[in-house]
Amino acid sequence: MVKGPGLYSDIGKKARDLLYKDYHADHKFTLTTYTANGIALTSTGVKKGDTLLADIATQIKNKNITTDIKVDTNSNLVTTITVDEPAPGLKTIFSFIVPDQKSGKVELQYSHDYTGISSSIGLTANPIVNFSGVVGNGTVAVGTDIAFDTASGNFTKYNSALSFTNADLIASLALNDKGDTLIGSYYHSVSPLTNTAVGAEMTHIFSTNENTLTIGTQHALDPLTAVKARVNNYGKASALIQHEWRPKSLFTISGEVDTRAIEKSAKIGLALALKP
Repeated sequence: MVKGPGLYSDIGKKARDLLYKDYHADHKFTLTTYTANGIALTSTGVKKGDTLLADIATQIKNKNITTDIKVDTNSNLVTTITVDEPAPGLKTIFSFIVPDQKSGKVELQYSHDYTGISSSIGLTANPIVNFSGVVGNGTVAVGTDIAFDTASGNFTKYNSALSFTNADLIASLALNDKGDTLIGSYYHSVSPLTNTAVGAEMTHIFSTNENTLTIGTQHALDPLTAVKARVNNYGKASALIQHEWRPKSLFTISGEVDTRAIEKSAKIGLALALKP
């Protein structure tokens, strides 16, 4: 892909990953193996309370075509076919779920030095059409994300966002939920050598006048071990430690506690991802 402002989903992603990625409140196990001809097989199990969810996925690559097939606990067959760069900067994604006959969707992504576009349409008689676009460069970018329901003739989503990026700082501002939610995020790289960074996200909901502030940090204790922590203005504090005990195999322990109700049990999450 050609580098540029990226896609709309990339705006604020660094801060979101720092604040929310890899935190678990459940027990999760993932095992990935590869056949002799390079086909990847991934088995995943998640224990949520007394409920156990599982799925089996396979990934097949042939030149620039990647096919992902997944079967979940409810016997749904999820298939995604990705064609990477049939033309410079272009990616085509076709997905559907069996037996859901209305789930078929085609998405086109195009990245250029000064723009990033993603458009999708459902494969039904009255589809939902999604469009997102970003214009800018590696420093400043502005974009919009809209969805139109052809059955009702209404816009079901219209969001907008802008971002600013320099060598060690990324700031973004987004207006979501048809103008009801304002989200500002901040990411600052303190030390690239130790992957130390701080981040914050402020959310304001106009309809309820509710504010949520979340701040967090991450740091690599050594090349194989990383720690993260976050806290919000409601007193919920979370932390995790992640260790790569062999290449691409990760063990993560995360926990969350409500500092305003210490008497309640803390939430502990475990995640184990094994790759050969």
